[in-house]
Amino acid sequence: MSTHSRDDAIGEANASRKPAIIFIHGLWLKPSSWDRWIEMFDAAGYAALAPGWPAKMGGAAAPETIGEVAAHFAGIAAALDKRPALVGHSFGGLIAQILAGRGLSAATVAIDPAPFRVVLPVPDSAWPVLHNPANANRNVSPTPEEICYPFANAVLETECDAVYASSQASAPGRPVFEAAANPDPWTEAQFDTETAERGPLLIISGEHDHAVPPSATRAAFERQQHNPHAVTEFARLSLRGHSLTIDHGWREVAETALRFVRRFV
Repeated sequence: MSTHSRDDAIGEANASRKPAIIFIHGLWLKPSSWDRWIEMFDAAGYAALAPGWPAKMGGAAAPETIGEVAAHFAGIAAALDKRPALVGHSFGGLIAQILAGRGLSAATVAIDPAPFRVVLPVPDSAWPVLHNPANANRNVSPTPEEICYPFANAVLETECDAVYASSQASAPGRPVFEAAANPDPWTEAQFDTETAERGPLLIISGEHDHAVPPSATRAAFERQQHNPHAVTEFARLSLRGHSLTIDHGWREVAETALRFVRRFV
């Protein structure tokens, strides 16, 4: 997607006068991984956008930092006439929470979000990236085997292969290293969880997620729940892994997100 087409999408969303929603994908996924979600939310009366990360849109070259990606999506949110809802998965869920902490979201759904500062370290499933320090300065393309254990462990191997073939894309390794260093007080994986401007937040957790285990999503919820100004809710979906937004059970997740967004936007 070029910058021009991104600007066109923003212009169309503003012209539609419909409430806007931005979908933010995680590492190693394509923006098209949201296509079925966009169709559902469009039918529900929203103007849905699913921009890529900066390098996918002809912007910054790899490596991309968490801060660069957050700034990119913050610019898109700010260009809309009204504050959008945000739905993010994995690292996209972290980015969505960062933007919400800046008051840029009318309602936020973070699905198996990557951990932010002082929540938990990145789990062992990140080792395929972390084992080689050179991955911090380049794009990384995990193998199907490296994807299936942390990402699609809750589906059959044949579906994992299909998900990999249709949705996998290379992505910068640096955000994984930044998240792994989340005790660092200067990490970009942090935001104000108690600001009055954060807005309503739903965190969705897959019961069998290996990439972002339920203990991490629950810890994120408990930190966010300290916000005295806004609704903070948690939903745990049974028998689901990290691929929950794109595998055969995607509709359950999308409907859970849509019900929450509809209450506020």
